Amino acid sequence: MDPLSTSRGGAIAGKMLLLIVAILMCIGVVVVYSSGAGWAQTKFSNREYFLYRHLVFTVAGIGVVLGVSRLDYHVFRKISKILLIASLGILTLLLLLKLVGVIHGAARWIGVGPVKFQASDLAKYALIFHISRLLEEKQSHIRDLTTSFVPMMALVLAVVVLVALEPNFSTASLIGIIGLTMMFIGGVSLRHIWTTLLSVVPFAIIYAMIAPYRMARLTAFFTSDEKKLSYQVVQALIGLGNGGLQGLGMGESKQRELYLPLSYNDFVFVVIGEEYGFIGAVTVLLLFAGLLVCGIIIAKNAPDAFGRYVASGISVAIALFAFINIAVACHLIPATGVALPFISYGGTALLANSLGIGILVSISGHRKRMMMQGLEKREL
Repeated sequence: MDPLSTSRGGAIAGKMLLLIVAILMCIGVVVVYSSGAGWAQTKFSNREYFLYRHLVFTVAGIGVVLGVSRLDYHVFRKISKILLIASLGILTLLLLLKLVGVIHGAARWIGVGPVKFQASDLAKYALIFHISRLLEEKQSHIRDLTTSFVPMMALVLAVVVLVALEPNFSTASLIGIIGLTMMFIGGVSLRHIWTTLLSVVPFAIIYAMIAPYRMARLTAFFTSDEKKLSYQVVQALIGLGNGGLQGLGMGESKQRELYLPLSYNDFVFVVIGEEYGFIGAVTVLLLFAGLLVCGIIIAKNAPDAFGRYVASGISVAIALFAFINIAVACHLIPATGVALPFISYGGTALLANSLGIGILVSISGHRKRMMMQGLEKREL
């Protein structure tokens, strides 16, 4: 393959990716204000509370994208082990603090005062970096069970189990899917993957059913009785139905005004469907599909194996979280606490995904940068 055409293809995908993410961020600012104004007024006596905070994180996210895109993405290969160990340490610390009663409820956040981040966001990306490094290092014996699959699967399960115990079953499940998908892309034996799935799924089902709130979600999803559907599901379906083809118009959502809980976060897609209709909802879906395609093109044209695996992992992670959020809003799968990337209100998820986009852009332009540096050296 011609290096110049490969470089050009990756660079074009990188520019398209930036455009798509910029559009998603703009949609996020508009929709967070629309969907969260009523809740902000009720909780904080300030209709712009969520808007101002989301704007700050959006601007910070743009800075992260632009800053990281200028880095050599191989730096994340060098520090992948440190990041993963730190992530596992933080997840373990949170569980210990919960065990001794310092943390009440879900042990998901760490920080002081208003400066907090969700530990699973760091763990997800640290795992992507380190699995990519291991896939690159073990290519000569990638289909071996003991020297390749078991060490990588052990790391994936360590993160999954710790996140599940927070408890955050939905995020843990998605991290597991991301890890297995990366190993499949990296050439790991499909037989080993299927054997692991068949072994783990029964335990996952039991774990999902032992918690009353998770069992209630499953019951509400599989019931055929409309009266037994969960309140959130009913309000979400009403909102999507209200939107019709073209929607009620910007700021005209009815469900956002204290009917639909977390309308500015987990169920923000419902507000998009209600205000902008089927056309708006499909547009958002197509934007995420475009993001995934750009990520795949960047991975295909990556200058090395590590870049290819990292690009694949990041693209799959962002797209998977997006499609799961949308599927929940449309009542296609049981309710989960998964945010819509770049659109839902929330700081650490937006910054973490901005990090991922910055790395994708860095990978897309790496070959071109190296070629330009080579030309400059020749001229000197």
